Amino acid sequence: MFRSEKIAYKSVTVYLLYYTDFDVEDHLHNLLEPEQQQLDLFCHPNRRREYVATRVLRTMVFGNEPILYNEVGAPYIMSEGFVSISHAQNVVGLAFSETHPVGLDLEPIRPKVLRVCHKFLSEVEKEKLDDSNMETMIKVWSGKEALYKLAGRKKIIFAKELKLLPISSDGNLWSGVIDNYTHKKHVTLSITRKNEFVISINIDAPIDEY
Repeated sequence: MFRSEKIAYKSVTVYLLYYTDFDVEDHLHNLLEPEQQQLDLFCHPNRRREYVATRVLRTMVFGNEPILYNEVGAPYIMSEGFVSISHAQNVVGLAFSETHPVGLDLEPIRPKVLRVCHKFLSEVEKEKLDDSNMETMIKVWSGKEALYKLAGRKKIIFAKELKLLPISSDGNLWSGVIDNYTHKKHVTLSITRKNEFVISINIDAPIDEY
């Protein structure tokens, strides 16, 4: 039913919980009372399982500490450091760092990314990356989703304000830039394929350029 995995990336730890179909009623003890009320608002069985699986993972890592959300919708757990949450089909992930913000994204491998990649690629990325390679384009999209979470604000233009280029020969280590014209941040991300999804996470703290 559940299978967990722990992956270390320098000062960041990512916890993954894989799951198959399960009865959410059997795991309500992992939810706090407000979370049970929130669960009642979800109608789709997959969304309910995803929500409960996330709380099961939270309980495994942090006990019954509530998952809170700031003004832009980013999750945090009081007094525990920095966290980020993501999900793909039948897997949820929780990234944690004691020292710096983290942005986690789990992205399923889907061919439709090739039809929309022109919307999120910068001009430099179009020149340097193979936009016919599905896995490469999924990595870029996933990496930019992780950068978006690190940016800590909404209304970001992915093609202009979030930039990515590979810096390792195996295509698993990437240099990322968050540029919103008033400040610029550089960050290194691990972007790797794992089973039928891509996992993106910054492996160190974002560095302010200005």
